[in-house]
Amino acid sequence: MPGYKQLFFDLDHTLWDFDSNAKTTLAELYTEELAKKTSSEFIPFYERYLFHNAHLWKRYEAGFIGVEELKWKRMWRTLLDFKVADEVLSKTLSVQFLEILPTKKEVFPHTFEILNYLKEKNYTLHLITNGFEHTQKMKLKNSGLDIYFDQLITSEASNSLKPKKEIFDFAIKKANASLHESLMLGDNQAADIQGAINAGMDQVFVNHINEPLQLQPTYVITHFKELENIL
Repeated sequence: MPGYKQLFFDLDHTLWDFDSNAKTTLAELYTEELAKKTSSEFIPFYERYLFHNAHLWKRYEAGFIGVEELKWKRMWRTLLDFKVADEVLSKTLSVQFLEILPTKKEVFPHTFEILNYLKEKNYTLHLITNGFEHTQKMKLKNSGLDIYFDQLITSEASNSLKPKKEIFDFAIKKANASLHESLMLGDNQAADIQGAINAGMDQVFVNHINEPLQLQPTYVITHFKELENIL
């Protein structure tokens, strides 16, 4: 077993349950702002938002769109699906969404249990995220995850995005780590796993949803308790 010392986690969809927290946030906004504007029920609206969010995040990570376009167009495209063509409302809801979302606290099963286990075994924990710096800091603070991590490496601070090698190089340098002692843990094969491969770092694919493998990660787990068999 390699002598790992530095563990680099992704945040959204890996530790912090983005879909559950986004669902709660969007339900609040839908009830307050949108229910009277559309005949649709909330669940179809939520599912379309997730669809557009995932699509636009891929375009953002590929460098085709900027962060501001991502923030409001995911809401704009969702509203258009329900025949609400209101750009001002889209931008207002986008701001409100990013204010409310980081206050939510849902994490995946065994998250705190495994983080305590890793700290007790003297691993040093960090985060590498493509999320927005202010928003990610708020998520960490409000969910109680902040106390576990030494470094928060964001795409904004590194001026790079996963899966680009540069953000991993930036993270290794900031953590004062070395590749051979570092391990990346994330749920996204294209961003987290391929990115770590690009950087020469071993990886754990945190496969919460039993997604078919497109790559050959160093390790694969389906829930966090399985990390005890690796670390």
